[in-house]
Amino acid sequence: MKQDEKHWTDVAEQWIAWARAPGHDAFWAYRKGLVDFIGKGSGRALEVGCGEGRVSSELKALGYHVAATDAVAAMVEAAREAKSADDYRVAGVGDLPFEDGSFDLVMAHNVLMDVQDVPAAAREIRRVLKPDGTLFVSLVHPFRDRGRFAGREADAPFVIDGSYYGREYFEGEEQRDGLTMQFAGWSQPLEDYMAAFEAAGLAITALREPTPDTADTDQLRQWSRIPLFLWLKARILA
Repeated sequence: MKQDEKHWTDVAEQWIAWARAPGHDAFWAYRKGLVDFIGKGSGRALEVGCGEGRVSSELKALGYHVAATDAVAAMVEAAREAKSADDYRVAGVGDLPFEDGSFDLVMAHNVLMDVQDVPAAAREIRRVLKPDGTLFVSLVHPFRDRGRFAGREADAPFVIDGSYYGREYFEGEEQRDGLTMQFAGWSQPLEDYMAAFEAAGLAITALREPTPDTADTDQLRQWSRIPLFLWLKARILA
């Protein structure tokens, strides 16, 4: 099993509990902005790395016929239990079980940071996109990955230790409201992602560095000053 797939297999139960706790994960503070950025649509959509299914559910509500994939069987089963999509497959983003040009939209929501081979993932996503299809990507902002707030106060300084550049494997644990989540993945600068998309024949058409929909805690006020996420749209180069 690949390193990334092994990690998420080991922590699947943690993630499902973390993501399903009402309002617990940062996703919920950004949900409205994300839905507005995607917009209503139709046709076939694919979510790669679907986790427990919350983003697939949003795609379905926006009008798409949704296929949900994840390399971890427990995640796919959780997504199925939530009735988040119309089709479910256990598959990694680098080996998608679909024909070329199958989808009008592919969503990669906070998954590419967890993928060991981003260039291969980008090539596979491009393969299954229709020629006029759209790729949506959400990342934990690469700048955020290399820094930290010096305290919990809303106006605490944001500090970068070391360099923004280079690719590093990271591991970390968060504990909040009685839940624990062990995260792991690869931190790399934005240029590395752009190089992978460019090599796969994908061009960025829109970019957002969103602020929370509401900022009613010191933590969310911090993320109103420094972007926590980066959202992209991309299309196949003509």
